Amino acid sequence: MAAIEIPTESPWRPRLWRRTLDHYPRRRSRVAYLAIVIAITMVLYYELYVTGGVATLQLRAFHMSFGFYTFFIAASNLFSAFGALTAGLCDRFGRANLVVYGLLATGLLILVAVPNAPDKIVLAVETCLVGGVEGIVLVATPALIRDFSPQVGRATAMGFWLLGPVLGSLVVSVVAAFTLPVLHTWQSQYHVCGVIGLVTFGVSLLWLREPSPRLRDQVMVTEHDRVLVEARARGIDVAEALRHPWRQMARVRIVLPAFGFAVAFLMYSTLAGFGTIFFTGVFGFRLAAANGVAVWGWVCDAVLCVGLGVLSDRLRVRKPVVLAGALLMAAAVGVFILLTGGHPGYAAVAAAMAFLAGSLGAFSGAWMAAYTETIEDVNPALTATGLAIWGWLVRLATAGAFWLLPVVVTSVAGSGGGGAAAEWRTWFWICLAAAVVFIPLVGLLKGRWRPAAARADEARHEAEVAEELAALRDERARTG
Repeated sequence: MAAIEIPTESPWRPRLWRRTLDHYPRRRSRVAYLAIVIAITMVLYYELYVTGGVATLQLRAFHMSFGFYTFFIAASNLFSAFGALTAGLCDRFGRANLVVYGLLATGLLILVAVPNAPDKIVLAVETCLVGGVEGIVLVATPALIRDFSPQVGRATAMGFWLLGPVLGSLVVSVVAAFTLPVLHTWQSQYHVCGVIGLVTFGVSLLWLREPSPRLRDQVMVTEHDRVLVEARARGIDVAEALRHPWRQMARVRIVLPAFGFAVAFLMYSTLAGFGTIFFTGVFGFRLAAANGVAVWGWVCDAVLCVGLGVLSDRLRVRKPVVLAGALLMAAAVGVFILLTGGHPGYAAVAAAMAFLAGSLGAFSGAWMAAYTETIEDVNPALTATGLAIWGWLVRLATAGAFWLLPVVVTSVAGSGGGGAAAEWRTWFWICLAAAVVFIPLVGLLKGRWRPAAARADEARHEAEVAEELAALRDERARTG
């Protein structure tokens, strides 16, 4: 094996444009790159969700109706959907520069443009621009996670990547809970967020990298494949692998699971975007307390995202983990239906939020791993294109739901019950139906149900890799 080992270049020399790595990075460098991508994802979701943390203040400041607010949040998701579709181009042009300069754009919009919006129309337009850029970048980041993580370990890596949206939501809630009682203004939350975004841009500008197309256009099952991947890279025809990308990805086993995931996350999107409105309007919580409820949920989500990702990798299976989490999610939505309209205390609502967010975290990392492995089974060179379909459907579903939400929830007042509570309960029944749609689509994803069968597949793969490496060494010895 040592005979075909290729030394790795130093990855930490700052570069402002050319970001491709010609050699697959060793474990320590890969972990560092993954950490940068996870931090970027967290900041981007923080920028996306910061509006939700100050929604009630913006409604008052701009004299907005709840209908107008949901309209422009939905429009932002629509812009994000088509930004995600555009991100399929990063299979051809790369991921890293899209991420870096997307961070610059969103950081400036959040720090400068949005806090100085003179009226609700300008605020809506600027929020849509943030959504459009976010859609591009938040497809490129899971593509980078896939590029730097072999399949064995992929669920753990995706679990950490999913800390991005979870920690983004958590940071919104924590910052708002601690600073709003002191700073009072909705603009202050955007200023804090914008500064953090630009600092993250500076770090990624200097150090974010990505594997070259010939490296990332292959399937890497285990860490042991590194040498073989580099040896094969010389023979990869990148142009041929990228022909007809949408036609290659337009398959039932790629599109339908992505659709299922998109509708399953309707409850998450509702609470991320409108949680403070719901908790203050229906249960009568103060804004800081409403953000505190969200903190409990996002902490549980973060723990289970990583924990169940690790478990999925240990068991070598995805589908049982995803199915168990999906069933728990449906039960958690049912708990919200029961609570809404009653008079639960803070502890009961926080526990329900923790149960719901925890169930989402339980299946998300394993699902993302299984989905990217399904894409690889079709064509690993088109990972970003497959993820673009996923991102497009997630944001289209969210936009459509948010346009429907004000039709169902026509009032935001009514603390402790009444009309608002009944309307929100109807909406949660819709979320429950969406969660049920997701469950049977789990079976379309690639992968085994039984750990023993998955381990047998891995052993066969290891034997094939050893055989191919031996053949490469023999060929190199014959040619001198």
